Amino acid sequence: MGIKSYSRARAIHIMLVYTGGCNGCDIEIVNSVLSPRFDAEQYKVFLTWNPREADVLVVTGPVTHLNKQPLLKIYEAIPEPKLVVAAGSCALMGGVYKNIHGDIPSEEIEGPVENIIPVDAKIPGCAVRPQDVLSGVVSILPKLLEAD
Repeated sequence: MGIKSYSRARAIHIMLVYTGGCNGCDIEIVNSVLSPRFDAEQYKVFLTWNPREADVLVVTGPVTHLNKQPLLKIYEAIPEPKLVVAAGSCALMGGVYKNIHGDIPSEEIEGPVENIIPVDAKIPGCAVRPQDVLSGVVSILPKLLEAD
């Protein structure tokens, strides 16, 4: 077992990226999932702000035009395997930021996360439920652990 797989088997680092929207999903993830009630850290799931140490990228919000390039740079900086979770209805389909005809206006919103980078798990909700976030991250851990 290599050092990378040894470390990943003992602790998972998630990076949270906000790409537009209302911040409701970010608040749920940070204030609920990492709070004492759900306490993801007891299961060795830690939040990081460094893409080079991230195992899982959790993206919230529709991808705005201004956030597309930063999201791509963060995605490229994450080591292989690149695992991505799209959290919330905005990240999945544009949410309330779609126009009245149901499509996303290209001049402001680039689209849902899967239009920009590959997505491994999708977590619906507005805002997401903390238990669904934990389930979504846990659902892709086998891909992470078998990659090394």
